[in-house]
Amino acid sequence: MTKITAAITAVGKYVPEYVLTNKELETLVDTNDEWITTRTGIKERRILKEEGKGTSFLAIKAAEDLLQKSNLNPEEIDMVIVATATPDLMVAATAAYVATEIGAVNAFSYDLQAACSSFLYGMSTASSYIESGRYKKVLLIGADKMSSILDYTDRATCIIFGDGAGAALFEPNTEGLGLQDEYLRSDGVGREFLKIEAGGSIMPPTEETVKNRRHFIQQEGRTVFKYAVSNMADVSEKILNRNNLTKNDVDWLVPHQANNRIIEATANRVGLESEKVMVNIHKYGNTTSATLPLLLADYEKVLKKGDNLIFAAFGGGFTWGAIYLKWAYNS
Repeated sequence: MTKITAAITAVGKYVPEYVLTNKELETLVDTNDEWITTRTGIKERRILKEEGKGTSFLAIKAAEDLLQKSNLNPEEIDMVIVATATPDLMVAATAAYVATEIGAVNAFSYDLQAACSSFLYGMSTASSYIESGRYKKVLLIGADKMSSILDYTDRATCIIFGDGAGAALFEPNTEGLGLQDEYLRSDGVGREFLKIEAGGSIMPPTEETVKNRRHFIQQEGRTVFKYAVSNMADVSEKILNRNNLTKNDVDWLVPHQANNRIIEATANRVGLESEKVMVNIHKYGNTTSATLPLLLADYEKVLKKGDNLIFAAFGGGFTWGAIYLKWAYNS
């Protein structure tokens, strides 16, 4: 019996029109373009400004881009996963609304939350459903409206994040392409270093929590940076060793776009030259769940069937991991 693997067969993306530059941030907080660029690699980020539009708007737009490019009938989609840290609402799944709005009326849907590792974990989940043989088309969307949880008086966080969404369609493959291996990790020690204090079951919203700005994301930058550098590099190296891959076998590193120094450290650990590393952090900043699919959409035209891709991500919680995937099509 031929083994079924889960391959990415189409991608799509959406970023808002509004561009928030480093120069504009200089008018909001005590920072400057040189400081931001040197430490993060970020020059600008996209922000969803329109009132009443949330993460679902971004996700729907990315899904529509994928559907239009692939000529896929949305009624053929079996499942929709929205990987996000900023759902529209606390209870109702954003994915269910997205599926309905794009016409995926035969799909079941749910959200997946693992901070900046959400899309990476979603790749594992989508692939498992495909490999089971039970489902043929799984749409995975990474989307976050990070501007909705940012304190624009906190220069430690507001310079880093942006809004955006990317989508990938997973389908069965019998040529040995698609997801080959994964190494996913988590450690609860991290939840103290990157979090939103209020709004959850431990600290429900009150007038006091709002007044004290406890509904915005907070992070201990140095601690998160230290963990991210070591762990993203470690798992990338491990996935190569486990699959007997050398740096010459790797066509592309697809790293989470959190910080340029973290990206460079991960590439250096596996010995990859910069030409093999996907980077768009300068344009979008850290879009959390959307960084990996946005990279795929931006680099789609240079990807070739059979290319070896190593995905790596690190997120709050802590969550992190690496995935080895063989690209399944030529654009």
